Parts: sequence; C-alpha cells; structure tokens
Amino acid sequence: MTAVRRLYEVSARMGAGRSLAETLQAVVDGVVDGLGFGIAVLNLRHADGKFEVIAVAGSPEAKQALLGTVSAADIFDAEFDIADKWGALRFVPHERLPEGEVVGWVPEIPVSTEPDAWHPLDALFAPLNSPDGELLGMLSVDLPEDQRRPGSIHRELLEIFATQAGLAIDKARLTDQLLAEKARLEASETTFRLVFEGAGNGMATIAFDGPEAGRVVRVNHAFCRITGYTPNQLIGTILVDYLRDEDLGQTHREIELLRAGHGPYRFERTFRRTDGNDIWLGGTAAIVDQGKDQPRIVLIQIDDVTARKDAERELQHHAAHDPLTGLPNRRLLQHRFNSALQRSRQTGRRGVLLFCDLNHFKQVNDEYGHEAGDRALREIADRLLTEVRHGDTVARLGGDEFAILAEDIDGDALDLLMRRIDESISRPLDGIDVPVTASIGTAVVSPYAADLEELLRTADNAMYEAKRRHRLKN
Repeated sequence: MTAVRRLYEVSARMGAGRSLAETLQAVVDGVVDGLGFGIAVLNLRHADGKFEVIAVAGSPEAKQALLGTVSAADIFDAEFDIADKWGALRFVPHERLPEGEVVGWVPEIPVSTEPDAWHPLDALFAPLNSPDGELLGMLSVDLPEDQRRPGSIHRELLEIFATQAGLAIDKARLTDQLLAEKARLEASETTFRLVFEGAGNGMATIAFDGPEAGRVVRVNHAFCRITGYTPNQLIGTILVDYLRDEDLGQTHREIELLRAGHGPYRFERTFRRTDGNDIWLGGTAAIVDQGKDQPRIVLIQIDDVTARKDAERELQHHAAHDPLTGLPNRRLLQHRFNSALQRSRQTGRRGVLLFCDLNHFKQVNDEYGHEAGDRALREIADRLLTEVRHGDTVARLGGDEFAILAEDIDGDALDLLMRRIDESISRPLDGIDVPVTASIGTAVVSPYAADLEELLRTADNAMYEAKRRHRLKN
C-alpha cells in the first residue's frame, strides 16, 4: 500500500511539469523518489530515430558520464533480443551479455552471490509510448533499493509509471509545441485552432470571467470522443455539472488554485458520460490570458485514465487480499484491527479475535492433491463468510489458518458464532471424504490490547489448549 501511495505522489509531480524538459526530469526523479530505484536514465527518441540521454537522476557520476550522449536508432535491439519480457518491460540479466567491453556507465557496487541479487551489469528498461503507440523514449533503471531483482508488484508499479510517463511526455511535448507556436505567431487564433482541433487528447476552453464563467466555450473532436457528447451538447453548459467531487468543496478549491496562479493544475476526476457510465479523466487546467479587454479562459486537456485507475485499484486489492480465497490477508487484517482497537478505546466496547486452524487438512492434500486442497480452502472461506456477522472480518493467515475479527460482541453471541463456524466447517466438503474440522482459540480485543501479533499468539495458544483438552476427553 505504501508503494502505491508513493506511485500516486510521484505521478502527480510528473504530470505537473510546465515544459518537456521539466517533465523528463520529473520522470527520472519520480523513479528514484517513489519507485525504489537508485538510478534512472531517460533516453528521448528524436525524429530521426536516434536516442539522446536527456535526464538522469540518482547519481552525479552517471549524470556526468551519460547526459547528452546520442546513440543509434538500433541501440537497444541487441539487448532486447536476449532480454526477458516482463509485460511491457525488458530485463537483460548480466549472465546473457556477450563477453567483451561493457558499453555505458556501470555502478560500482559489490557483486552478491545471492540467487536473485541485483548485479551491476543487470539492466531493466521501460519503453515510453504516446497514447497512439509511438515510441517516445526509453527509461532505464538501476540499483533497486533492496538490491534484488524486482518482484511482480514492483514490476507492475514500474510499468504503470512508464505508461503515465509516456502520457505526460506526450502532453508536455504538445504543450511545448503550443507555447512555441504562441510565441512565434503571437498566439494567433488560426494556429491555436489548428493545434486545438488536431490534438490527440481532449481539449476544451472554459470561460473564466464574467457572466459566462464556468461555461464551455469550445471543445475538440477528441474531447467529444472521450466524453461521448457532441459539441452542441457541451458548448454553453457548466462543465463542473458533469464532474463528481471526491470530497466536499473539491471543485471550489481547484478553481481557487487556478485563480491564485497555480497552473497548469493537474487533476483526476470522475466524469458522467452520455450513456450514464462514469469514467476517470486525467488532465491539466491552465488559465489563458487572451489579451487586453478580453475575458480569460481555462484551457483543459484530458485523457481517459479509467484503465489505469482500474489497474491501480486491482493492485491495491492484490496487496490486501489472499490470492487463493479472495479473503483479506494479514496486512488488511492489521489495518482493520487498528481501526477496531481505536474504536474500542473510544467506546470501551470489546471485541474478539478468533484463530481458526483446520484439523486433518494435510490429509486432504495428501490424498486428493493440492488442487483439490485449494478448492476446499475456497469452499471453507465461503462458509466462514456466510456464518459471520455483517461487519466481521474473515482473513486467511496462510496455509489452513484463518482469523476472524468480531467487534462489539458479547459472550452469548460469541458462543453462537463459534458454534456456527464449527458446524459449518465440519460439514462434508464437496468430493472429499476426509472429515475436516476446526479448532478455535480466542483473544479479547479490549481498550488495553497491545497489538495484533500478540493477540494472534494468545488466540493461537488458546486454540492449542482447546485441541489438547479435546484429545484428553477422547
């Protein structure tokens, strides 16, 4: 979750660059500041296909050695031929490099013998593409902070960041072109209209002053394509009527930031399309002074970022849930326990943490195989969700161990809950003859509770004591 928050922060900074040069530097700074790599290098692709190192972050030595170097258009082809494909990323392990002189700058770090350790000659690349697939440049990263080859979550974060970086670079490039044209031709209406209508991302102008303030003045074709509205449906309407505030007063605060000169202002907002579906728009807003005695307008640039937002939500879900059963994992259980403990300290009401261990489950895997065991775990997870109260949390701790967090529960309700869980799990599993049962231990969540791990140990010990008493009785 921390990594996802860092990704949000550096992405916002990256998208706020006023020029292409600022945006390129924000990209490499974002990799070093937010994604856990010690060095980032950005090769920008020129119109002739050659690559030039435009921005470097993380190492003054690397910056001195690489900044401004120009390479041939096929500079990456040989390395990519021997690279591993990690989604859109390309990883070149050092052991596949041909013997001979090393090209480029190599960090001076110790060589570890650990199997997944990062080697000084390892290389990881992320292509940067525009929304229409044009290759804009190549981002290379080095020196991961944990000194190991990135895992799947780390790779997904880098891939999402590279996608956003491509969009930001494309927008900055377009912004630079717009500003250059404005300076060269004194922002002539003809030039502006050509760029405005031909832009690949959605653009609109909004009246900022006078009685028409807030109303749409002009939209381009891409804006209509993204939002689903025709120009006639949009022009003259209040744009904020289509937006949904994530919190009270969001639109007012954003307008005041623009009024105070904090622009271009970067935003991400939910927009209601003509078909009734909500999409996520990401873009920038900046006030444009049209000259003496002319009302100011706001220039809006947008893209549909719904796919990225969905990917981010999926990443958040994976980071907090067990991949087999879909139940909350230990990390999410910790978060909900912290909230429950805070509420207990505010109200004085107590809750219970149940530790549930399955008996004879190893026999299921031994006799029926792990695939059947996985199906059985999913079935048991579904049963647990059916038996608990609304608001209770069922989490999988790993293997055949589950935890249940039940807030504000008295003795009778707890006895009933434990009986329902025991009876539910003891029912025969689909296609399995092994009599799986549950052993349950409890620990009280009171205002004086210390932490989750201590309560889990208490509940675990109580569970083993219950098992011992059961064996003595039999």
